Amino acid sequence: MTFFPKISFQPEVEEYLSKVFRNRELLAALGAQEAENRYQSLLSHLSHPPAFTTVRVNTRLASVKHVKSLLLDEIQQQFKGLNVPVLEHPKIQDILLIPVIGPRHDIRRHDSEVIVGAQCGYAVLRGAHVYVPGIISTSKVLKAGDLVSVYSDIEGKCRRGAKEFGGIKVFLGNGISELSRNEIFGSSGPLNGMGVRMVEPVYLSPSFDNVLSSHLFLQNLPSVVVSHVLNPQPGERILDMCAAPGGKTTHLATLMHDQGEVIAMDKIANKMKKIKQNAELLQLNCIKTFCYDGTKALSVEKMNKEGDEQEGPPFPPESFDRILLDAPCSGMGQRPNMAYSWTLKEVTSYQPLQRKLFTVAVKLLKPGGVLVYSTCTITLSENEEQVAWALETFPCLQLHPQEPHIGGEGMRGAGLSLAQLKLLQRFDPSAVTLQGTDIAALQDSREEDLISVANRDCIGFFIAKFIKLNSK
Repeated sequence: MTFFPKISFQPEVEEYLSKVFRNRELLAALGAQEAENRYQSLLSHLSHPPAFTTVRVNTRLASVKHVKSLLLDEIQQQFKGLNVPVLEHPKIQDILLIPVIGPRHDIRRHDSEVIVGAQCGYAVLRGAHVYVPGIISTSKVLKAGDLVSVYSDIEGKCRRGAKEFGGIKVFLGNGISELSRNEIFGSSGPLNGMGVRMVEPVYLSPSFDNVLSSHLFLQNLPSVVVSHVLNPQPGERILDMCAAPGGKTTHLATLMHDQGEVIAMDKIANKMKKIKQNAELLQLNCIKTFCYDGTKALSVEKMNKEGDEQEGPPFPPESFDRILLDAPCSGMGQRPNMAYSWTLKEVTSYQPLQRKLFTVAVKLLKPGGVLVYSTCTITLSENEEQVAWALETFPCLQLHPQEPHIGGEGMRGAGLSLAQLKLLQRFDPSAVTLQGTDIAALQDSREEDLISVANRDCIGFFIAKFIKLNSK
């Protein structure tokens, strides 16, 4: 069931992806028709939000069951008494899953309109209210307290401050305006704050604005899985190589019981500041943040004679027990996304960058150490092709089984064996039928069936786990 149009790409990117998902290995294994069906299904899924909202519990401060109780109370208030379950995951024991209700087809649209940017629109589809920076246009007569219909300008063609917009727009639901048009667009108007409080969203998902902020971290399910796959242990020295925005960093520290050291590194200063703030909020003390380019993080100098570890980058070879390389990528697995605007040059620019970062990571890893590579994209070139390249380039690396393993196997097309593909995790949204969820369906569903849907109907994501056998 498709509620929104399929994601659209630049023509050159569409041609590129079409070849990726119709590659020779894949066609030989699936047949042309099945390969085509899966590709078209993927395009439909990407334009819709995942079927579940995933929150990670800060188990340093509270138990999962206690936070579950608090969250149930919060959802009851937000959803005006609707009986929406909060599920515990049997294999990932520090997350809670909340089903997303929708899409809802019976919402009546109002004459008064608010147009928001695409990114703001995607946030609304995942439970957020509309904040002033996301508003591009409103009807010419808009007063605080007005009922408005909210639309997303998915192509970015609406002029800021316009009084009407006839371009392509996607209906997101209805809300109550918190401000007048003059207050939103006036020269002395607010630069932030809530602009529209959503009361009838197309997809009903809880808002986490200032909700249990020290107890919960809003995170996509595969992003939680990847930290468990790395499996950091108390007392170890861990490198989160491209750490922003920091969800995995704080998770790693929590899994280590805040014992040891997590080095969080990224090039963007503001994002590193945010990681530091999150660490303080979650009361985690073992995290050290550095604004630094990961491709330059390797020092040619060895450790000093006493074996003291250097606190900040660049680091000597073999400095870390485990390394997470959640690499910069083309981001094509993010959901919802209805219009992907990047050019083919931008999409293909990530493979060489990822290889530079990977090369540094291998050299920084101790013999016997673990390296986990992940992306939130769907291409072969940034995922399975990188694994094939890594195994050929670094004989010291060996693919290793992952736990938990709830995603699908890797995709054919990079020349990897079936045994190697089974060691990878590719979260493919098209692996489950796209369907809506309503309260009646939830009440009739078994919990294990809902968990199965949550495992598959999530963002597009990829994980590979390597062991370094020796230092050569």
